[in-house]
Amino acid sequence: MAKTQNAGVKKEANIKPLFNNVLIRPLEAEEVTSGGIYLPETAKEKPQIGLVMAIGDGEITPKGEKKPVTVKVGQRVMYKKWGGNEIKVGNEEWTIVEEKDILAVVG
Repeated sequence: MAKTQNAGVKKEANIKPLFNNVLIRPLEAEEVTSGGIYLPETAKEKPQIGLVMAIGDGEITPKGEKKPVTVKVGQRVMYKKWGGNEIKVGNEEWTIVEEKDILAVVG
């Protein structure tokens, strides 16, 4: 179950992804370019790096074996730009993606 923080108070999001799905809270897009230029809100790209908030139990292979999700809650991940489904958690937009749409674990 994912937890959110609102004004210092933790609350349950009551979202548990199923199968090999992963709930990701996108991290804020950079406001300054590497050259020091400030970007207005309209010029920011959709974030592709986020924090894993909850994971499903994994998928069942055709042989009936359970294959667990490889990422863990709390990891920073890079995911496909147009993958997943956006959902509202509190006042934030989070994303549910399939594990195959996660490209990398980031530092």
